[in-house]
Amino acid sequence: MRGIYMLDMNAVIAKAGILIEALPYIQSLAGKTVVIKYGGNAMINDTLKDHVMQDITLLKYIGINPVIVHGGGPDISSMLERLSIPSEFKKGLRVTDAETMSVAQMVLVGKTNKEIVSGLNRHGAKAIGICGIDGRLIECEKITVDEDGQPLDIGFVGQIIKINTKVLRMLANDEYIPVVAPVGIGPSGESYNINADTVASEIAAALQAEKLMMLTDVEGVKVKNENGDESVVSVLSEQDIKDLISAGQISGGMIPKVNGCLDTVKRGVGRAHIIDGRIPHCLLLEIFTNKGIGTMITEERRPYYEGEKI
Repeated sequence: MRGIYMLDMNAVIAKAGILIEALPYIQSLAGKTVVIKYGGNAMINDTLKDHVMQDITLLKYIGINPVIVHGGGPDISSMLERLSIPSEFKKGLRVTDAETMSVAQMVLVGKTNKEIVSGLNRHGAKAIGICGIDGRLIECEKITVDEDGQPLDIGFVGQIIKINTKVLRMLANDEYIPVVAPVGIGPSGESYNINADTVASEIAAALQAEKLMMLTDVEGVKVKNENGDESVVSVLSEQDIKDLISAGQISGGMIPKVNGCLDTVKRGVGRAHIIDGRIPHCLLLEIFTNKGIGTMITEERRPYYEGEKI
């Protein structure tokens, strides 16, 4: 019996150790803003959804101010299919005519957004769903050229020209969690569909958030070791990124992801994180453990507290 008791006690002590490891991060982040881009498989799998909602609720209860930006591409595609409206993509962006925009707004604001709000509230949070139209939160204009400067017409797809942060600050600095749908407003009051990653990055920069958390379906930034195996890099500075891109270690679709995070950090966000939303409680594991589970991007290696390994 004594052996079993000691085994249980050791497990309890180990849990206390986890809380102590989290303490300096809780102290460093108290009262600060964390912007979370919520998407990928973590929005589809019901168990993972619940874990993310628990993580975000916990952040709020310990004094951190989370702001959620969500995607919803699969929900939009599903509704368009049900309505027999074809989906088309150019340059990775959904071609959005007036009919498609109407459906996208209905799905993002009326369905996906409210499901997330409901999930947070179910765990004891006070979440409020908004979109870029509310209070002219996200002002944008029509995209007319691609990233190479070539003419591009994909309908009501916007590029952000201004984030009006007052409503977000009022909510996040109080007892509420803002949940933002990526729909913006144009100069004449028209609605625009906007890439959710872009919305999260722009909101993080506008709020001068301490962290931008990008939930993805990848483990993080991987590089090859000397033996040819790949492993996730826990921390990348600006110089690390330049070196790894030059060496071909960071390539393909990961280059714009990493450069986008770096750009956000250079605009005043403390740290940006690319993490795997398929891992249960991914937010807590990345924020409150020294090693984390994904890749943290920072302009330069700056520890939160004396002794942090970074």
